[in-house]
Amino acid sequence: QVQLVESGGGSAQAGGSLRLSCVASGRTLSGDSVAWFRQGAGKGREFVGAITSSGDMSNYADSVKGRFTISRDNGKDTVYLQMNSLKPDDTAVYYCASRYDYTGAIVTSPLLYRYWGPGTQVTISP
Repeated sequence: QVQLVESGGGSAQAGGSLRLSCVASGRTLSGDSVAWFRQGAGKGREFVGAITSSGDMSNYADSVKGRFTISRDNGKDTVYLQMNSLKPDDTAVYYCASRYDYTGAIVTSPLLYRYWGPGTQVTISP
């Protein structure tokens, strides 16, 4: 059974930083593109960013561009979301999701990602 697990969530003050990690069990992430989504209270699931399997391409939502960075270490089979200059609006449950990287292109729709983690809460105070 394939399972993704996020870690690194928690609380921070505005302007601070957090780094989330995503690891998989039952599957290697090395051939997958991996995305991060988030869902705030009362809101829909929002694309945050994604990275291709090779790590040569990434894409971000305008709301996080320049503040968040996705990277991966295929040797450790881990994908990271570095979040800097955090804002209260970044408060949400953050999910990592993966799909086999068929095309090398970034996809932003959650419907196209097959594997999901349970999410980790990020709370940013003013």
